[in-house]
Parts: sequence; C-alpha cells; structure tokens
Amino acid sequence: MTLLRSIKAGLLLVVAAAALAPAQQTAPAPQSSAANFDGPAELPRVYIQSALSATPAAGKVHEVKENGNLQEALNSAACGDIIELPAGSTFVGRFRITRKDCDDTHWIIIRTASVESLPPEGTRVSPCYAGIASLPARPEFHCDTPKKVMARIAFNGKGGSGPIMLADGANHIRFIGLEITRDNPGAPVSALLGPEQGAAADHVVLDRVWMHGTAQDETRRGVFMSGMRYVAVVDSYFSDFHCIARTGACTDAQAIAGGGRNHPMGPFRSVNNFLEASGENIIFGGSGATETPADIEIRHNHLFKPLTWMPGSSGFVGSAGGNPFIAKNLTEFKNAQRVLYEGNILENSWGGFSQAGFAIVLTPKNQSPNVCPLCRVTDITIRYNKISHVGGALQIANVLSDSGGAATAGERYSIHDLVFDDIDGEKYRGFGVFLVLLQQTPPLRDVRLDHITAMPPRVFMNIGIPANGEKPSRFSLTNSIINAGEREITSAGGGPRTCAFQAPQRGATDVLKSCFGSIAFAKNAIVGGGSGWPSGNFYPKNPAAVGFVEHRDGKGGDYRLCRGKAEPAASCRGESKYLHAGTDGKDLGADLEAIERATAGVL
Repeated sequence: MTLLRSIKAGLLLVVAAAALAPAQQTAPAPQSSAANFDGPAELPRVYIQSALSATPAAGKVHEVKENGNLQEALNSAACGDIIELPAGSTFVGRFRITRKDCDDTHWIIIRTASVESLPPEGTRVSPCYAGIASLPARPEFHCDTPKKVMARIAFNGKGGSGPIMLADGANHIRFIGLEITRDNPGAPVSALLGPEQGAAADHVVLDRVWMHGTAQDETRRGVFMSGMRYVAVVDSYFSDFHCIARTGACTDAQAIAGGGRNHPMGPFRSVNNFLEASGENIIFGGSGATETPADIEIRHNHLFKPLTWMPGSSGFVGSAGGNPFIAKNLTEFKNAQRVLYEGNILENSWGGFSQAGFAIVLTPKNQSPNVCPLCRVTDITIRYNKISHVGGALQIANVLSDSGGAATAGERYSIHDLVFDDIDGEKYRGFGVFLVLLQQTPPLRDVRLDHITAMPPRVFMNIGIPANGEKPSRFSLTNSIINAGEREITSAGGGPRTCAFQAPQRGATDVLKSCFGSIAFAKNAIVGGGSGWPSGNFYPKNPAAVGFVEHRDGKGGDYRLCRGKAEPAASCRGESKYLHAGTDGKDLGADLEAIERATAGVL
C-alpha cells in the first residue's frame, strides 16, 4: 500500500464502540472486550462508515453525454473526481475500473447527474426512480410518479460477468443512483459487479442503486464480494437473480455473495436494502478460499422471494423454457466470522431442490472437492428479526463435505428475539421444523437460543448427531415459546448409530441428554408438548393456553402475550401466565416491541 492510500485509513471504519461516531473521527485500533459480545458471540470489531461525508470527492466533474465513452471517463478520472451520467441514459458494455492509488479523502464517485432527485441519503431507492411503477408479485414501491432519474449501465455479453468489473487493486469507488443490469436475452451472466478473476479490490460503496437481472434469464449474482474489502451496499434494490433448474449454467443465485477466493475479505455492510434472489438472498462462503471474511453487518434489509417463482403457484414465472428457478434458503453462512444480523425482515422460502426452504442456515463447509479446509462460521449474532412463510426456520449443521472434508469451526452463535410466522412444511415444501441440528465435525460449541417465538406444525427439533463421539457442548435454549409439533423431537436418520434413534418412544429428556455434552433447557413454553420433557419448563396444551393476543393458527398472528386490562383484545381472557416468567424476569418469547423498533421502515 502506498503512503497516499494509507493516509487517514481509519476514516471508513469505526470500532464497534464508536459505530455511530462522526465520520471525521479516526478510529482506534480494533479491540475485543466483554462489551463487544452478545452472549457467546463476539460482535464485529469494525463497522464501515458509508455516509457520503465519509467518501469525499472534491475534484473535477466529468460529464459523460448520452452515447458518450464511459470507459474513457473511467480511465481518465483521478482520485477525488466525479463521473456524472445523464438521467435516463444507457451505457452498454463491460466497463473496467482499474487501480488508482486513492485514499479515504479522495474517492471516485460514479453517479446520475440527477442525484438531487433521488430519495435522500438513508432512504431506500426503488425501480420507481428508473421509471418503473411496480414489479409483479413484489411489495409496493409507494411510487406515485415514476421518473427516470437513474442512468442505466447494462452488460451485453454472451456470458461471464459485467457490466462492472474491478481490476486488481481498484479502490475507493462509490456508485450513486444507477441502474446496473444486463441485456442479451438467453445469455447466462455470473455477476453484475465484482472483481476480475484472481483480483482483489477494496473500498467500494453502492448507494441507492437498482441492480437487477431480467425476468426469465439466468443472472447468478448482483454483487460478488469475494476477494474484496471494505464494501458497503446501502439503500439499494436488488431483483431477479436466479439460476434455472435442469437447463441452466448455475445452481445458486444470490443478490449478495462473498467468502471465496484467496484474499483477505471484509468488513462488509448491507443496510436498508431490498434483496431478492432464488438461491440464497445473502450468502458468505460456498467455494474455495484461504481466508475467512470478518466483521459483517447485515441490518434493516428486506429479504424476499416472489411466490410466483414457486412451481404450482398462481401466476408462476420461470425460465423462457418453462423450467423453475432453483430455490434454496434466505440466508446462509458457510465461511464468515463476527457477523451482526439484526432488524431484517425475511419472507418466502420453499424447498423442492437440494434444500428444504429454511430461513437461516449456519453451516461451515469445506466445499467439495475439499477446497476450503479453513472455512469457519464463528461469532454469529442473529437478533430482532421477523421471518415468515418458510418451509423451516433454522438449520445448524457442522458436517463433512460431499468429498468427506471437514471445515475448521462452527461455534459461538447468539440467536435471540426472533419471531417465526407461517412455518408450513406442506405449502413451502419443507420439514415444517423449528430447528434442524446436525453434527459430524467440527464439534458444535457455545450456541445460545433465547427468547424465540415459533409455531412449527410438524417438528420441534430434528437431530442428526452420532451416538458415539464428541457431542455439542454449552448449548442453551431458554425463555422461548415454541410449538412441539406433531412429532416433537425426531432423528435425522442413521438408525441406532445416532443419538436421537427412536426419539418419540424415548422422550425429549432422554434424547437431549444423549445428544448434548452440556445443555441448558429452561423456562421455555413448549406448546402441546407431551410427557417426557425436561422439568423447569412450561407445557401449555395449546396456543390458547399460552395467552397470545391472537394466534391465528400460526399464520399472521399477533404473538404478544395478553396483559389483562392493559391488553383489551377480544381474544384475551386475562393475563398470560408467561409474563415475566423468563430466567431474566422478562416475558417468554421474542421481545416483539424490540423487533418492531429494529425493523421499523424495512417494509
């Protein structure tokens, strides 16, 4: 790194304790302390400061005219310059951003010339600003007067990635108010923006951008963060990322993906975005790597899959040939550490392909053919999120790859204050389960599940852990309200070699004792739980006995607890007995008021 690029290197990042400090404050060296933990999980040590004030560009303004030479403008721009593209203009091709030795006080900004007509900084953009009033089967934009404020950059290649490629060493680039997409129907596109093969890039911000594929073509990824550092995506809208079953060139599509390659990665920031993809809306990991991305902030996003992509749905949309898009999970971590996942709303996940429609999957994976032995998923904090319309809630799996390779670690997870609504295994082609827990190797340690509200119809917990060998340790499930389901605790298969063999006949207490090296299971309301469950918990016979304000069969319910005269809902019959019943003196179940605060404005 040159001296110029190292000047004021702390301006784009702040340590966790100063995450909201003014942008001009230089951050001290990251430190880890007890205050920077949520339960067993360490929070990010570094947060990206992505405000406009933290990415100054006070140099020359290059005005590129309609049909002008965008590549020439990119080549000639100096650190601190601004490239302006006319509103409503289109630039077609693959555009390469090369290394210029910029620093944190001299960014290059590429933006629409009508930036003043965008929503204000901190407000999510929508396709309305590209002249689109609505997209079928997506949430409303609240767009009264569509107008072409954005400039459009489109890739027209017959395959590969584009339209924006980052050469090795590209740095300090901010995109504002652009539509980034692809043309050339029928061509598979790998990523709309990312580093070239083998390249490393750093300090990139996407701000109020609409990044999208086309309705029936194969566009695998929006932003590909592998090999990148200091990348932020804020106030943006991602749509139509999908891989095509049977005839397609890819099997996993994501709006945001990273965690591969052989360069240091992170910190990363995804805040206040609409993220749509058929595979995983967000994924870190899933390919070869010799580094693990660290310090990842994922907050206030709306993760969404249109139900019209689900085969058999009304108004089904698939490829031009009629094949469906490959659907997997909403969020997946296979190689990531120190993640804060907070205040997000997740909607619509179904199975039918290689997955079973989970909302969140934590699975360190040495991907076949064993190309990531150092992969780890550690220090993951997932809190204050709303999840609905899924085939299953959570999957936690420390397992071998298909080639028999082991990852390095999967441990220190703090998962609390989540509400799961409409878990439906039949409708969404999944297991109808709250938690699938699998362990081969590495050992699973230090997992805390606390203050969760979930109404799985079929299975409380599905366990796949060998009967002999090291068991998960320091595992806790506390203060939650969870439906026992039709089958309560079940085995994931494997016969007598597994700890949960013949689980229904043995009872939950015996199974939990056999499957965990150490477990805290206390002050939970297991709705409809039969005999054989651990003492120190509550076993209301049905949802009415819990005292929800309105249950509605676990689909669109109001899961607050009745408070007598303080909660005059017609369905309430006095106070719920689970008020202030937790180990911490709080109400059982998720803190719904805190979730509402954390997710306010996401929709």
